[in-house]
Amino acid sequence: MRISVVTPSFNMARYLEDTITSVLANLREGDEYFVIDGGSTDGSVDIIRRYEKNLKGWVSEKDAGYADALAKGFARATGDIQCWINAGDLYLSGAFDAARKLLTQDLDLIFGDDFYIDEANGVLSYSRGWVPDLRVAMLYGGWTPLQDACFWRCDLYQKIGGIDRTLQYAADYDVFLRMAAVGRSGYVPLAFSAFRRHAGQKSITGSAAYEDERGRIRAREISGLRSRPVLNALYRGINRVAMSARARLAPLVWRRPDLAGQLVTGLPCAAYWQPDQANVSPS
Repeated sequence: MRISVVTPSFNMARYLEDTITSVLANLREGDEYFVIDGGSTDGSVDIIRRYEKNLKGWVSEKDAGYADALAKGFARATGDIQCWINAGDLYLSGAFDAARKLLTQDLDLIFGDDFYIDEANGVLSYSRGWVPDLRVAMLYGGWTPLQDACFWRCDLYQKIGGIDRTLQYAADYDVFLRMAAVGRSGYVPLAFSAFRRHAGQKSITGSAAYEDERGRIRAREISGLRSRPVLNALYRGINRVAMSARARLAPLVWRRPDLAGQLVTGLPCAAYWQPDQANVSPS
């Protein structure tokens, strides 16, 4: 199966090359990589041009935000599997080969684990993406899967009508919620990627706006359910408590302090969620 990858970027020259090289190292014959730049003025275009012979396509033009950039990229994609990696984040070695094996005929979307890294690619912490039911966790618990550790079938993306270009902050939550509602999703206990923490990050500076937009999306989806309002409220309350407990316990239950400080570029796509399972690659 061929994989189509999209990277939305805007003024991320400091980290863009690391992202591009991590994707290119994972590509196989027939795979596609699109870099959709929002009209950067920081030298990003020079970096993209350096690698353009290895890209399926790229643009640098003003857009309406990262969701609009992603929509442009996926509109060009022809692969069987899709994924996106934001500028600054990285795929681990072997991520695409693992995704190809694990996105079986029984699944339309897989979600896994990742690492948090610093500005120098050093591991800060490990993040496990497990939940027993993706749709329930998202709809009633407000949870969002680790976007950089998600892979899905192209026809599932097309079935839901694609990403909502109008959203500015919670487009990831929206698209994964809609895909989880109509597709077969499953957790995979592998770390596929690394999410970078850096100054000025939109997910940090725009956290309040993200929560507001996500709340409106959840309200829209819940209002469309046929079940009784009282049952919805009860289910929502139970799952909110469960997801809150998960957030508090996760760093204690699934931590990997032995990996802190290591360069993530030296870590392969593997199972890291228990110390005795570290560096176990998919069979």
